Amino acid sequence: MTQALFISHGGGPLPLLGDPSHHELTQALKHLALTLAKPKVILVVSAHWESTPLRITSSTQPSLYYDYQGFPQESYEIKYPVLGHPELAQKLQKQLIKAGFDTELDAKRGLDHGVFVPLKIMYPKADIPVLQLSLMTGLEPKAHLKLGKTLRDFAKQVDDLLLLGSGFSFHNMHAFFAPHTEQVAVKNNAFED
Repeated sequence: MTQALFISHGGGPLPLLGDPSHHELTQALKHLALTLAKPKVILVVSAHWESTPLRITSSTQPSLYYDYQGFPQESYEIKYPVLGHPELAQKLQKQLIKAGFDTELDAKRGLDHGVFVPLKIMYPKADIPVLQLSLMTGLEPKAHLKLGKTLRDFAKQVDDLLLLGSGFSFHNMHAFFAPHTEQVAVKNNAFED
């Protein structure tokens, strides 16, 4: 059975550092893991990896990619020793190529914080293999809708897969930290609606 979710992973490593503003998110992710059937493999699409061509992590033991800056040293020493799943990465690559997507396996890139932060909270034992798939550079909506349909078809072939989208509904960090004006509120509400 495939389970598919979109979650917020919070601000960089803050959920793992005990940041009080992330307490509710951390508790929600812990609770979510208890309510889901435990998956045999997890495929994550994070807001923090765009690539052309599409790329899929294919390492047997993926490293972590600390794609943030300005945090305490402990933020760069976080460990999540999860296994990858190279065979499933190859199977996904074949399906994506068959659907017309230029796709490459990537055995070097580590899992970014959009992957390891929520998974370390949800599945702290790191006992479920994880793959990460990039978004397409440019974020063209029609291409990503087609990608979603391809992933849906792929998920039907994989037993006990958790397909996880990780980010925010709004991921423009420049606008996120801009002053909260009436104009910003109107645009944000229009997007959410």
